[in-house]
Amino acid sequence: MPVDLNGYWKMVANENFEEYLKALDVNLAIRKIASLLKPDKDISQNGNHITIKTLSTFKNYNMDFEVGKEFVEDLSGVDDRKCKTTVTWEGDKLVCVQKGEKEGRGWTHWREGDLLHLELRVCGVVCKQVFKKQN
Repeated sequence: MPVDLNGYWKMVANENFEEYLKALDVNLAIRKIASLLKPDKDISQNGNHITIKTLSTFKNYNMDFEVGKEFVEDLSGVDDRKCKTTVTWEGDKLVCVQKGEKEGRGWTHWREGDLLHLELRVCGVVCKQVFKKQN
């Protein structure tokens, strides 16, 4: 049974995010603004249907998908690319592979107690973020 990711999560750590954005060719001004933000995650999980909302004062991003089904992800407002994206469960980890212009792009979410971990990957660059569950 997959782990329960439902809930509202507040960012408590963000390591190497600017380098991750740089690897995505995000311009300097946007990288600087984005690096100052502490976005929240609002996750709704109903069976294999998951919605992940990333919320900040600068920009919001919604990802709505069925686990195991490839879809075209429009990353307008992130790095303005489109990817063929597939999200699957690998044990207790939710793993995303984003096929497109950038090699090795994707992310992994997993939970440890009241902490939600997110590892973002692209072109060999890794960003680690941690979120704390809100009651």
